[in-house]
Amino acid sequence: MANGIGFRLYLVTDRRLFASTGSLFTAVEDALRAGVRAVQLREKDINIRELLNMAYCMKELTDRYGARLFINDRVDVAIAVEAHGVHLGQGSIPASAAKKVSKGRLIVGVSTHSITEALDAAKDGADFITFGPIYQTSSKLKYGEPVGINALKIVRSKVSIPIMAIGGIKIDKIKEVMDSGADGVAVISAILGSGNIKQTTEDFLRCLQ
Repeated sequence: MANGIGFRLYLVTDRRLFASTGSLFTAVEDALRAGVRAVQLREKDINIRELLNMAYCMKELTDRYGARLFINDRVDVAIAVEAHGVHLGQGSIPASAAKKVSKGRLIVGVSTHSITEALDAAKDGADFITFGPIYQTSSKLKYGEPVGINALKIVRSKVSIPIMAIGGIKIDKIKEVMDSGADGVAVISAILGSGNIKQTTEDFLRCLQ
C-alpha cells in the first residue's frame, strides 16, 4: 500500500464496549474477516499478566488473518508476543528508545494531539502517528477540544511520515480527512460499537480505497 505502513484502517480495541473479553475477540475477528489488517491492543486498565495473556491471544488471531498487531505502550509485551509494532502515548518512552530496545524490529506509532507533538514524534523516529481528536468523541475527551481539520492539513504539510486521523471519525467523515492529508483512519467505537461489525468494516475499507 502506498502510504508506507501497509494499512489505511487501524482498529483500536476497547473491551469495555463488550460484556466479556471473549466478546471483544469475536468482534475483532469479525473486523479481520472483513479485511482489517492492523489492530492495536489498547487495554490500559488491566495488569501486566492479563495484558500479556490478551496479547498472546490477539497475536494468534491477527496472524490467522495476516494482520499486524500493535501493543499500546508496552514495548516489553510487544517484544514478548512478537507483535509487529508498539503504539506509544505522550507519557510513554520516546519512539527512538522503543526502536533501540526492540533493535529496530518494531513498527512504532505515536499518539499526537497537537502540531508540536506531531512534529516531535516525526523527529524522534516514529514510523507513523495518530493525530486527533479530529472531531468530538467521548473516548478522547481528556485531550480537550477537537484539533479539527485545519490542524490536520498543517501537520500534513510539515511531516512526511504517515498520519492516521483519529477521533469521532464516521463513514461520512472519511473523505474530508483523506482530502486533508490523512493516510488512513484509526477507529474504536465506530466499528466495535456498531450493530454489524463486518458490514461496517467493509464500508470503511471501501471508502478508504
